[in-house]
Amino acid sequence: MFVSDLRKEFYDVIVTERVLLLVAPDVDALCACKVLQALFQCDHVQYTLVPVSGWQELETLFLEHKEQFRYFVLINCGANIDLLETLQPQEEAIFYICDTHRPIDVVNIYNDSQIKLLIRQDDDLEIPAYDDIFNDDEDEEDGDDSGNESDGAEPSGKRRRFDEAAVERRIERRRQRREWEARRREILFDYEQYEYHGTSSAMMMFELAWIMSKDSNDMLWWAIVGLTDQWVQDRITQMKYVTDVGTLQRHVSRHNHRNEDEENSLSIDCMRIAFEYDLRLSLYQHWSLYESICNSCYTSASLKLWSVQGQKKLQEFLADMGMPLKQVKQKFNSMDISLKENLREMLEESANKFGMKDVRVQTFSVQFGFKNKFLASDIVFAVLSLLENIERDEKGTDNFIKALDSLSRSNLDKLHTGLEMAKKLLRAIQQTVASCICTNLILSQGPFLYCYLMEGTPDVKMFANPISLCLLCKYLLKSFVCSTKNKRCKLLPLVLAAPLDAEKGTVIMVGIPPEAESSDKKNFFGRAFEKAAESTSSRTLHNHFDMSIIELRTEDRSKFLDALISLLS
Repeated sequence: MFVSDLRKEFYDVIVTERVLLLVAPDVDALCACKVLQALFQCDHVQYTLVPVSGWQELETLFLEHKEQFRYFVLINCGANIDLLETLQPQEEAIFYICDTHRPIDVVNIYNDSQIKLLIRQDDDLEIPAYDDIFNDDEDEEDGDDSGNESDGAEPSGKRRRFDEAAVERRIERRRQRREWEARRREILFDYEQYEYHGTSSAMMMFELAWIMSKDSNDMLWWAIVGLTDQWVQDRITQMKYVTDVGTLQRHVSRHNHRNEDEENSLSIDCMRIAFEYDLRLSLYQHWSLYESICNSCYTSASLKLWSVQGQKKLQEFLADMGMPLKQVKQKFNSMDISLKENLREMLEESANKFGMKDVRVQTFSVQFGFKNKFLASDIVFAVLSLLENIERDEKGTDNFIKALDSLSRSNLDKLHTGLEMAKKLLRAIQQTVASCICTNLILSQGPFLYCYLMEGTPDVKMFANPISLCLLCKYLLKSFVCSTKNKRCKLLPLVLAAPLDAEKGTVIMVGIPPEAESSDKKNFFGRAFEKAAESTSSRTLHNHFDMSIIELRTEDRSKFLDALISLLS
C-alpha cells in the first residue's frame, strides 16, 4: 500500500527500531541512501547497510538477515515484482520500498500489512482497480449449490427442475469467471507492458527530511544529483525533469540566499548551491573544452565527429566561436579568464548556427569553499564510474562503498578519482560508437536495430556493466539516428549485446526505446525479452532490477533474436 504520510507512517515507526537498508547500485539510490543515513545519524537509528546488485542477491541477503531484523527499507529495488512471493518472509516482517521502477506490482500496491510504498502517487501510475485484479468469491464457486442434495421427500420432477436450475447457475457463474479472467489478463498486460521510471528516490527522501525540518544543503545536493542521474541516463521525460528542477530550485533559494553584507564572512569550506543554465558538455570544467566537445553525446552526435566531414565541421565550429585552438585544447582551468567568462554565450550562439539548438540545459552547480566547483552531471559521471570500476578486480561492495563515500564533501580526493575514471569511460563510449558506425555494425532487424560488440573490441570489458552498457546504447542510438539517411531507421528502438563472461559463454543484452524528442521513455523490451526467452527455452537470467537488461547464453543468441523479431513484427 502507499504511504501517504512519510513521517508518521514510515519514519516515526522505524526511528526506535533496528533497520536493514537494501540499496541498489545506481547513483539515485546512493543519493537517497546518503539522505536517509544523515537522518538516521540525527536520531541515532541503528541500521545495517547492504548493497544488492540483483534479484538473486536480494533473496540470499534477505535469507541471511531475516532473523535479526523486522524492518527492511529497499531503495530502487523491489517495487516491480511480487516481493512477498519472491522473499517468502515471516508475517511480522515489514518492507518499506522507495523505488523509481514502474509499473509497481499490483500485489505490492494492495497488500496493506507488510508492503509500504514510499512512492509519490501523483506520478501517472494508472493502477488497475482492485476488483478487476483480485476476485474474493473464488471460494464460493460451489457454495450456493450445496442445497440441491435435498431430502428424498420431494417429488422427483421437482427435484430435477431444481437440479437443472442449479446446474445453469453454476454454468453461468463459470462463464462469468472465464470472462473476468480474460479481462484480468488483458488489464494486467496493458498495465505491465511498458517499463518506465517515476520520481527520483533521492527527492523522496529529501522530501521526508524537509517535512521533518531536518533538511540541510548537503541533503539538497544529494537530491539534485539523484534527479540529474535520471536525466543523464535518459530515464525521465524532459517535462518531468524541468518540473522537478523547479521544485528543487525553490529549496535551493531557501537554503542559499545570502545578504550582501554577509558576503565577506563566508567561511572557506562553506557549501553553496546555485541554479545554472549551463552547457550540455560532459565534465568540461575538469577537462579541456576540446576533449569535452569530442566526448559529449550531444555535440559528438550533432557534428558527426566520427567522420572526416565531422572533424572539419568541428574546426569550423571552433573558428566560428573565435576560440584559438591553443586555448581550447588546454585545461579549462588554465584558459584565459576573458574567454571563460563569455564561454556559454559564445558557444550557444555558434551552436545555434550549427543546428544544436539545445546546447544549454537547466541544472545546478555546487561550490565547496573557493576552489572546487562541480556541476550536478559531473558528480553523476564520477559516481557511476566508481560504481562500475573494472580497473582493479575489487568486489562490487568495495566499489559501492567508494562511490557512496565520494558523495561526501569531505572525500573530494575520491570524487576527483571518479572524474578521471569518468573521462576514460566517456572516451571509450565515443570510440566504440565511432567504430560501430564506421564499420556498419548496427543492423536493422525489422522491428528494431541490433548491434553486437565482438569479443576483443577495445574497452569491451567496461560494457559488461549495466549502467555503462545502457549509456553506450543511448549514445549509439542518438549517433546512429544523426548519421543514417534511412527515415524508417530513425524511429526504431535499439538492442545492444556485449560479451559478459567468456569462460561461461554469456552475453549481456539491453533494449532501449526509440530516440525521439517527444518520447515518453517507456520501454517494452522487458516483457518482450521474457516472452522471447519463454518461447525458445533460451537460457536467460533476468537478474537486473531493470527488466530490459538480461544475461543470455552466447549460443542461444540467434534463436532468441529470431523469436524477438517475430514477437515484435
